[in-house]
Amino acid sequence: MGRRRNGRILRFFTGYHARDMGDMLNAGLLRRAYLETRWTTLVFGVCVLLISTLLHFALPRFQKNLEAFQLPAARLTNLNNIRNAMLGADVSNAGGREIAAGVAWSHPFFLALIFAQVITVCTRVPAAELDRGTMDVLLGLPVSRSQLYFSETAVCVATSAVVVGLAVAGSRIGNTMAPLGMAPDLPPVLIIAVNLLLLNVAVGAFAMGCSAVLGRRMHAVAAVLIVVVGSLLINYLRLLWEPARHIAFLSILDYYRPIIPLRDGQWPWKDMAVLGGTSLALWVAAGAWFFRRDLSTT
Repeated sequence: MGRRRNGRILRFFTGYHARDMGDMLNAGLLRRAYLETRWTTLVFGVCVLLISTLLHFALPRFQKNLEAFQLPAARLTNLNNIRNAMLGADVSNAGGREIAAGVAWSHPFFLALIFAQVITVCTRVPAAELDRGTMDVLLGLPVSRSQLYFSETAVCVATSAVVVGLAVAGSRIGNTMAPLGMAPDLPPVLIIAVNLLLLNVAVGAFAMGCSAVLGRRMHAVAAVLIVVVGSLLINYLRLLWEPARHIAFLSILDYYRPIIPLRDGQWPWKDMAVLGGTSLALWVAAGAWFFRRDLSTT
């Protein structure tokens, strides 16, 4: 009884019976997606590695030098406000090494590279295929839409994990050259990496949804960028402008605050649960639209 109910639920969302989805991944589709995304992932991954190394090398030195000076109270207040806006949290009770590492993991340029990779990869199917007029060829292969969707999902998650892993590697390389006592411990860094991966997966799921609904890659990328940039603005304004605090929960960056694991050493379970649940909901909705939509280019 329960199995039949689950089958009806699955068919309602996807238009397919459970028996049609036995082989969710297809080796040929995985290889195709890997070949199409390897250079994109490599280029963005190397850029993330380099910028992460640079940030974790330079910011601890800057923080160390800053602590050696006695800044006027007004200037120190302005500096703390800038840090609070970038980190999305109050840093008055955080140490120097936590602040430096938190700024590095929250730097806009660093996040832009992370998001650019997942947006590029996750808007390929079906939007890029429709733009090229090759969607009919792809769907004409002896594969199902479910295999295509699950294979693309696997590649999106895997490439995101690779880029986040390179970010961790860059942080550790930069920390080896940081001043004594300014490098954070590894466990908080790994917590941040998992949180960042969930954030990236949420952006990727939204990108897949935009790709399926809008059908044109430029439109899909623009829609994702609007949401990401809006989240950045809300995150920076929330501690500086009172009205922004009331809508801070709408920002995806409200659920990614590296300073908290660095300062407290605790897992942000609530934030990660929100990101995970949002990712799943967006992914299911995107899949339902992808399975049911007419994707013919002729």
